[in-house]
Amino acid sequence: MSTPIILLVEDNRDDEELTRLALKECNVANELVVARDGKEALDWLFCEGQYADRDPCRIPCIILLDLKLPKISGLEVLERLRATPRTRRLPVVILTSSREEQDLLRGYDLGANSYIRKPVDFDQFTNAVRQLGVYWMVLNELPPKDTPCAHDA
Repeated sequence: MSTPIILLVEDNRDDEELTRLALKECNVANELVVARDGKEALDWLFCEGQYADRDPCRIPCIILLDLKLPKISGLEVLERLRATPRTRRLPVVILTSSREEQDLLRGYDLGANSYIRKPVDFDQFTNAVRQLGVYWMVLNELPPKDTPCAHDA
């Protein structure tokens, strides 16, 4: 069985590195896949474009989704995920620096499981990632996959 995947959808390389460091600091051993814009995230999730040959059975156990992304916004990514049976139940945590109330409301309206504002301080960010890891990757029970894969049995 392969290592569970965390899909980080983040265009800011500093925030990506901060997330990597925080995950390492918290001993989260999941494979981290990074998509740097909304289109790349959707291509990865739906095995399209440059990811057409990717194994569609390898889906993330959680998606950490920034909102302010190039090409396709995080909210549009979330909307597409929730509209597709294969991905509608994937846990999505919006991890953003946005303080706009409309982003918070729209994120929940579209089915986000959680909305976290990125702390600026590394220690606070590491603590937030630690709590995310404990809840979403240890305590939370995921629903069964909608579309079983032949080699999952």
